[in-house]
Amino acid sequence: MPTFQIESRFQGLVAGVDEAGRGPWAGPVVAAAALFLKPPPHELEISIQDSKKLSKIKRMHIFKALKELENFLFGIGRASVNEIDQHNILQATFLAMRRAVDNLSLVPQTLLVDGKFIPTFDGIEAHPIIEGDNKSLSIAAASILAKVTRDQEMEALAEDYPYYGWEKNAGYGTAYHQEALKVYGITPHHRRSFAPIQILLNPPL
Repeated sequence: MPTFQIESRFQGLVAGVDEAGRGPWAGPVVAAAALFLKPPPHELEISIQDSKKLSKIKRMHIFKALKELENFLFGIGRASVNEIDQHNILQATFLAMRRAVDNLSLVPQTLLVDGKFIPTFDGIEAHPIIEGDNKSLSIAAASILAKVTRDQEMEALAEDYPYYGWEKNAGYGTAYHQEALKVYGITPHHRRSFAPIQILLNPPL
């Protein structure tokens, strides 16, 4: 269960950073930065976990509670499909993370970033935390904020592109999504640099 144990090793303001949407075939990559100025109420604290371990209903409940929480700051950052195709998904993820941190209303002294490979941040010390969403409460909170924000954006896109099931698969390459691509083709929101989409664009002879 994530705790503040890692955060407590550092002086000053410590924020957690995580992303959602590196693997999907469509849609942006979204990152969040989460900064607790004070620990949340115990009931909320023990409910915050890696977003992948939570049901959609539970994620939404925690998402709303975090947004209403006093002494809590967060920033959201995105990188578009065009930026993913231009820079590659890793660099686009780094771009989204930097934007999320830039959107915090206070500048933290330290960042805890989920993953092995992390971006650099101007003037802020950053540390990679492997499986950080299982260890750090700040990273776990960021994972929920990023996941719910991105899911909501994919649900909105699904209203304009209703054939791909994005409201359920969030743009991942599910069987349903693959069948829809064969029938309806590629949209402006598909990541053309991803191999499965490239194959559809340039089918083998």
